[in-house]
Amino acid sequence: MTATMRPNHSACPACAAAPAAEALAQVDRTPAQIALSLPGIHCSACITKIEKALNAHPGVTSARVNLTLKRASIEAEPDVTAQEMKHLVEGLGYEAHELDAGTLNATATDRAGRDLLMRLAVAGFASMNVMLLSVSVWSGAADATRDLFHWISAAIALPTIAFSGQPFFRSAWAALSNRQLNMDVPITLAILLAIITSLWETSLSGKHAYFDAALALTFFLLAGRYLDHRTRAIARSAAEELTALEVPRATRIASDGAEEVVNVADLAVGDLILVRPGARMPVDGSITQGTSELDRSLLTGETVPVFAEVGQGVSAGEVNLTGPLTIRATAVGQDTSLHQMADLVAIAESGRSRYTSLADKAAKLYAPGVHILSALAFVGWFLYTFDLRTALNIAAAVLIITCPCALGLAVPAVTTAASGRLFRRGMLIKHETALERLAQVDTVVFDKTGTLTAGTPELTNLADLPRRDVELALALAEGSSHPLAQAITRAAREAGFAPAQVTDVTEVPGYGTKGMLNGQDVRLGRASWTGAEGRAETATFLQRGQAAPLAFTFTDRLRDGAEEAVTELLDSGKEVYLMSGDTTPAVEALANRLGISRWMAEALPADKAGRVQAMMDEGKHVLMVGDGLNDTAALAAAHVSISPATALDAARVASDIVLLGGDISPIAAACDTARAATRRIRENFRIATVYNVIAVPLAVAGLCSPLIAALAMSASSITVSLNALRLR
Repeated sequence: MTATMRPNHSACPACAAAPAAEALAQVDRTPAQIALSLPGIHCSACITKIEKALNAHPGVTSARVNLTLKRASIEAEPDVTAQEMKHLVEGLGYEAHELDAGTLNATATDRAGRDLLMRLAVAGFASMNVMLLSVSVWSGAADATRDLFHWISAAIALPTIAFSGQPFFRSAWAALSNRQLNMDVPITLAILLAIITSLWETSLSGKHAYFDAALALTFFLLAGRYLDHRTRAIARSAAEELTALEVPRATRIASDGAEEVVNVADLAVGDLILVRPGARMPVDGSITQGTSELDRSLLTGETVPVFAEVGQGVSAGEVNLTGPLTIRATAVGQDTSLHQMADLVAIAESGRSRYTSLADKAAKLYAPGVHILSALAFVGWFLYTFDLRTALNIAAAVLIITCPCALGLAVPAVTTAASGRLFRRGMLIKHETALERLAQVDTVVFDKTGTLTAGTPELTNLADLPRRDVELALALAEGSSHPLAQAITRAAREAGFAPAQVTDVTEVPGYGTKGMLNGQDVRLGRASWTGAEGRAETATFLQRGQAAPLAFTFTDRLRDGAEEAVTELLDSGKEVYLMSGDTTPAVEALANRLGISRWMAEALPADKAGRVQAMMDEGKHVLMVGDGLNDTAALAAAHVSISPATALDAARVASDIVLLGGDISPIAAACDTARAATRRIRENFRIATVYNVIAVPLAVAGLCSPLIAALAMSASSITVSLNALRLR
């Protein structure tokens, strides 16, 4: 028996998110942060000229131009627009383009990667040079020659570690400042002890210094950190993406009928607002004048426009497509549906951030254990020998040999290998813990339009229609941008039809197109406009004079691999759900076609997010697959999420994995790869544990110098990396 899930509109978690909503409501009152790309600048004179002109603008607080990035960063008053700044720069004779938040965040991510790679390269170059000097010492260099080589090694190692080790030093300091321990605390202690011990040995003309060990340690750990960085994509907040859809200004109609452009923050409930074709709704409201069609994909995910007429409600973020509309505001600021959706996403994102990875769990046990062990070794040897030098050497050896290089590489090495395997299958892993969470999935929730279906209507009854009617419909459809009209045009042209000779073709906003054929009125459009009866399936109607209207029916084509993905997931024992904002007949038909027994129709964003959260509360590990803005909150709330590359920005940002192609069949294989990756991670932890069980007693017993400890640590790191490569 088909089980259906009806939406519950009364339980909306967004209503309890007043602080988040208030923060979002202040967007318009904060200073404008504007970034412009300036591809034509090439010298300091360009910088001076542009900065001087920008800073001279009365609304600009500060402006700086970066020659390397060829970018201007401007802080200005809230009413200063990027377009205004762009025109100002172009007036100086320079090309200028506005940069969006996505471009800026992408640049920041790239900069972080370049920074890690530079530190890794410096550490690697220094390690090779110090190793060459160490070979000379091992080969028998003594006395003054040995001391000289040690001091040269110190001159190379100290600035290198000061520069390359900064990521670990900053992280360790942040943890200690909060009275916590993380994996970087023992790393920092091991590096510092190796350097201090080496300087001490060198100052006393000792036989051994361990600058090479400290550099090798830094190099291997940076390699793990860079591998981890490479597995991540741009990690922007989906809530920020939603607020970017907010309309900054609106056209308000005064009591005398005059139009004035005002900030959205200045609008109040009851104001009359003019929304022109192509513009987004700035507030929630009801239509008081005009007819048009609305793109409501923001709330429902459905790409087919809906008819808009007087008395109908509209929501912030919806797009007015064809005709001008006058609306009366019923909700503004933090009360609009767009703000409530952003609140849902913000709440869901904060919940997901509490997931604890396998590496974090290991670090909680590992870090204090290493410190205690090293401290006991130092105290024990000092009490046994009363030789501070020997006790420090052994404590350093314990810290180095137990240094979490293998643990630090265990996760990123596996994640990188698994990510490469999935990338070849057309899937991009964005989040560092996505594979671990994907391996735990037992429930999969699919959106309908744009996810399981292609989101584009296709004409289904072309072969059953008379040729002259198809030619007439083609002539009328070519005069409209409506998706159903475009589907008729595409299908008729591909079948070789030519348009009939129709004159005076005009589009009636919200209804369809009409024209004249041999003095006879012809129409293509809505059922009520053409005198036809409504039908359950998606259809548009052709009316020729007084003849009975002829139906053109449509269906939404299945996305490539949809049937295979659902079948494989069901066969693997997972529960599969379908949730959509589409009508009940359409959702039920698709669910029956794919063999999905659990489905929800006419679901708003809060309904989807609420249902996903309810499943999570029941102990299920939910994978959400969706592509629309109405899926964003559910994508963020799920245990792990996937969106197609064709999805809107906010949906892609909220998801952990992006499908790069149009085929969704790799989803089931991705779950298998994730489980294999998790097994490899656990194997790597076991390898690191066995290594420590063998090596630590030797170090505590004083049988390993810091140099031998560094070599053993390197061997364990290589072993872990090779095990990870088995995934490929």
